[in-house]
Amino acid sequence: MSNSKSLENVRNIGIMAHIDAGKTTTTERILFYTGRVHRIGEVDDGAATMDWMQQEKERGITITSAAISCQWKKYKINIIDTPGHVDFTAEVERSLRVLDGAVAIFCAVSGVEPQSETVWRQANKYKVPRIAFINKLDRVGADFYRAVQMIRDRLGAIPIPIELPMGQGDDLAGIIDLIRMKAIVYDEEKLGAEWQELDIPDEFQEQAQKYRAELLEALSDYDDNILENFLAGKEVAERDIHLALRKATLDVELVPVLCGAAVKNKGVQALLDAITRYLPSPLDMPDVEGYNPYTDKAESRPPSTEAPFTALAFKVMTDPYVGKLTYIRVYSGEIEAGKTALNSTSGKKERISRILRMSSNKKEDINKMTAGDIVALVGLRSTRTGDTLCDPKHVISLEKMQFPIPVISIAIEPKSKADEERLVNSLGLLSDEDPTFQFKVDEETGQMIISGMGELHLDILVDRLLREFKVQANVGRPQVAYRETITEKVLSEIKFIKQTGGKGQYAHIVVEFEPSESEDIFEFEDKTVGGTIPKGFIRPISQGIKESMVSGAIAGYPVIGVKATLLDGSFHREDSSELSFKIAGSMALQDAMRRGSPILMEPMMALEVITPEDYFGTVLSDLATRRARIEGHEKRVDSQVIKAIVPLAEMFGYATALRNMSQGRAVFTMQFYKYENVDKDIAKKLLEKMGLAA
Repeated sequence: MSNSKSLENVRNIGIMAHIDAGKTTTTERILFYTGRVHRIGEVDDGAATMDWMQQEKERGITITSAAISCQWKKYKINIIDTPGHVDFTAEVERSLRVLDGAVAIFCAVSGVEPQSETVWRQANKYKVPRIAFINKLDRVGADFYRAVQMIRDRLGAIPIPIELPMGQGDDLAGIIDLIRMKAIVYDEEKLGAEWQELDIPDEFQEQAQKYRAELLEALSDYDDNILENFLAGKEVAERDIHLALRKATLDVELVPVLCGAAVKNKGVQALLDAITRYLPSPLDMPDVEGYNPYTDKAESRPPSTEAPFTALAFKVMTDPYVGKLTYIRVYSGEIEAGKTALNSTSGKKERISRILRMSSNKKEDINKMTAGDIVALVGLRSTRTGDTLCDPKHVISLEKMQFPIPVISIAIEPKSKADEERLVNSLGLLSDEDPTFQFKVDEETGQMIISGMGELHLDILVDRLLREFKVQANVGRPQVAYRETITEKVLSEIKFIKQTGGKGQYAHIVVEFEPSESEDIFEFEDKTVGGTIPKGFIRPISQGIKESMVSGAIAGYPVIGVKATLLDGSFHREDSSELSFKIAGSMALQDAMRRGSPILMEPMMALEVITPEDYFGTVLSDLATRRARIEGHEKRVDSQVIKAIVPLAEMFGYATALRNMSQGRAVFTMQFYKYENVDKDIAKKLLEKMGLAA
């Protein structure tokens, strides 16, 4: 019983928002009120606890998801602070995977912004229950009601305010609690740690009654007691409201909306109460599902300390003092420091030398971890992001995380021979940390090429190489990561026969290749019948095709968007082997790439520009020169918001160009949309530029 009671009081939550919505400031206040920090850090003066990396302090943005534990009343809250910038999508994605619930923070002035939409969609994908906190109500231009409407219109959610602001902007006096129908006024001198509860002032009574009725009406669908009392005009019990709100939130049907001004210390304690009341504990979550890699059978684990140990590594970091840190979420069971777990993804055993509970970049050793915990492990050698750790006697692999492919590359070279080894080691550590960061050596030029999700992403990674890892290197100009694909269906028949004295090699396959509509980079289907090719040789064929996709036929770019269907083939009892079928698979793809009318593809970006009216025409005509497809524009207060799909190749240096066009007043956000075929004329120019004839 004690196990389930303790798990019931755990909350694993993420804080997600658009850049600049006040996410890190809100987290700082949470840490202050829960006693984790004794002075309030401000992002603006570079003293925030959660933003401890040098680059975060300088840029005032959160880059890595720092995980931190704190205690509020009888509850243990594990908070994962996620970045708001679109280049760090992988950070958000991996955090949402291990969370049970989330707090979405919106700025009362800007409302729902593009990154909020992206993160919201990611949270929908993982069915994460959410509560919303509308922040910055003390700012000029704050509009709580407009922000709530935007949550409804833009995110397709059903927001239900359970608090209203008393005044907005400079007039923000406090908050109205619609559940207890009280006005809360915070003591400014005590940094909001103390407050008074008063009757709701007359001028806010009508508004409060209206929104209370809306709240009860929405909850009537979830609780018959509320429905009966509400229809009869009777008092509805506070406890019933909390229970119905919790059920609706856990079902991801409604989003309770709270409000405040974190920087003025208003509304944060009520947010903490809402986190513990409405967001799920590990016990509210379904059993985590996976499969046994040895039998391929589906398996699951309940959130209990009695079940076998199962955990997911969701983040790898290099710490200057303890070395490699692996953040994990424990789904079931428990394990002590010093014991051994199996990495079921790599098949290797890992000794858990130390278990750390993290408070941002402070660390506290604990001797065991149990279901529901989010901790960091020291000393794991071969565990990467997305790997499963489990009890060696009860093997399970949890579903791996999917990350987008990098869209931008730059060449980097060490300044001296001594820097070469350090550069390769450092790049290895960085790619362990960040699955959307990749590096390889260009076989033709011998240059080291690093790839990522955007200019800012690579800027920060290069900055870390130079500063944190002390690598002396020269960095080239950013290059677009083009891809290649086929545009026609091709039937490829390959016979790979090699006789070299003794045992030979034999493989014969017939594969149909066609363009794939799926978002997957590569699809493979086996349609052979009657054992024409033994089952043991099917996977090597798929592997051979996949490995050959690293280089296409036009300009040697990686191949994507291809479906391969294995139709037929034959084998030799003596000479056939996995290797011969793998080579045949590789040859089949190269053959299909030559004959399938190959075409170049380029990364397209979803762009949103917010510009004052005065510069609207200039910004639009500039976008036309950048091959942008304008998807629409709308008026927002005194600005115009332009949405467009635009090739990444045309967007280098756009930040500076936009600043110059608008006297620094327009802002933009851009994120990867998808790969699209390059127009023939543009492809021809590109290939000429590369010294390749079209």
